[in-house]
Amino acid sequence: MSTATGIGSVPGTTDDDFAEATRLVLGELPDLPHVPELPGRGVGAQMTGRGLAVVAGLAADLQPAGWRLTDASGADHRRARSLLAQDLDTVEELAQDYVGAFKTQVAGPWTLAATVEKPRGDKVLSDHGARRELAQALAEGIGEHLADLRRRLRGVERWVVQVDEPALAAVVNAQVPTASGFGRHRKVDLPEASAHLEWVVSAITAAGAEAWVHSCAPQVPWSLVAGTGVSGLSADLDMLGAGDLDTFAEVLESGRTAVLGVVPSTEPSADPSDARITERVQRWLDMLGLDPEVVRERLVVSPTCGLAGATPAWAARAVRLSATVARNL
Repeated sequence: MSTATGIGSVPGTTDDDFAEATRLVLGELPDLPHVPELPGRGVGAQMTGRGLAVVAGLAADLQPAGWRLTDASGADHRRARSLLAQDLDTVEELAQDYVGAFKTQVAGPWTLAATVEKPRGDKVLSDHGARRELAQALAEGIGEHLADLRRRLRGVERWVVQVDEPALAAVVNAQVPTASGFGRHRKVDLPEASAHLEWVVSAITAAGAEAWVHSCAPQVPWSLVAGTGVSGLSADLDMLGAGDLDTFAEVLESGRTAVLGVVPSTEPSADPSDARITERVQRWLDMLGLDPEVVRERLVVSPTCGLAGATPAWAARAVRLSATVARNL
């Protein structure tokens, strides 16, 4: 049957909220739970801060303009790493008897390059050498992160690493603002964009895990992403264009995974039924000429994006709804 999972983020601001979120994903997403993320706890728990907590060999600090690479780790960077370790302690405690597949998430190389500054200011994105160094440090750090997770959760038989790239479309379309805010960084050539993703994907694969790339932004170059060796693509179904649909169909036909974001990530005006969402996925498969019986084991259902902006009640509902739709399929 199809599987359900979450994108990663959930609402909450305390350690107790994190523990509750972990219980939720373990209980409601038994086939593919994930390490929860609670951005509401501050910058160290948000996507860039958590990504820098994984990066190996580079120091950072939080400046008024945001995260910046530095010679030595500042208090906020040390706090981000400590918070990640603390969260993994909680996951280890609550999932000690878990057996099966498990997912973790990390910011991708281009999203980090677009949100982190060089030591002397302006984004890492503006410098060829800096963005290469950051991508390679991320690839190394993910390998170490996976090794830590394997030590903690010995019953996990299959690891998935979701590489979050919400800024990839802006990077390749020259839409990332410069430090002044009056200009835009030059677009990154597609071969370089692909190469940096390939480093990260290769590191994940070498560590014995599956690499999925996720974005719920529009205009993502999914064909480029699919060519980097990833095992899965994850997107908001509403954000996919006609060409993207072909790419997702090819991914499913080649035996890889497609994660379809079909459950609203914030509470809609009318509560959606699992039957209606299931029918929508079935119509999508029919439009692409794909047999549900053939591809359903490679089809994953999720919310459209992270749940950090949802109420706790809707976040729990969205998780349960994703699981119900997956069972329906």
